[in-house]
Amino acid sequence: MPSQFRIPKARIDGAYGAVMTRVARRTWGQVPDNAYVLWHNLPVLKAVFGFEQKVGRWKALDPHLRSYAEMASAGAIGCSWCLDFGYFIAHTQGLDEAKVREVPRWRESEVFTDLEREVMAYAEAMTVTPPEVTDEMVASLDEQLGHAAVVELTMMVAVENERSRFNSAMGLASQGFSDVCELPLAQAGTISR
Repeated sequence: MPSQFRIPKARIDGAYGAVMTRVARRTWGQVPDNAYVLWHNLPVLKAVFGFEQKVGRWKALDPHLRSYAEMASAGAIGCSWCLDFGYFIAHTQGLDEAKVREVPRWRESEVFTDLEREVMAYAEAMTVTPPEVTDEMVASLDEQLGHAAVVELTMMVAVENERSRFNSAMGLASQGFSDVCELPLAQAGTISR
């Protein structure tokens, strides 16, 4: 199902728009639908993109754990755009696609380690309202990952909540990023608690 833009899709123009469009197409093969929404407010767009560039440089958390946490959070919210893009990013980072495909059913799947399960449970516990994070969850993750990685994990889930809630609220849906992967979104579904 294509995006049902709840506000009109903006026309990306001007020098900044040309550069942004060129970079997006070179990086992802197409312009993400959220750029067409954010273009309505350039200060917001620039702040979001600037922040995302900084987020991309965080390195305390294993990238596999980061991807699983992001996708678990996006699935709990039900953001098909974020799952689609998340699968594409996992593909480009060389993650095991058969394993990534199992994220929506991580509780039943046997492919994940105990730590990976704890990370996804934590991501979902952070995502529900009100959050259901426990002292025990944080203590266990802190013991296994260390303070810096737990802080990064927590912020990554918070960032994914922001992304998923924005994209869902604006009516954005799977854009076909995962079509280049072995993970068609139709197989991915969403994660339910």
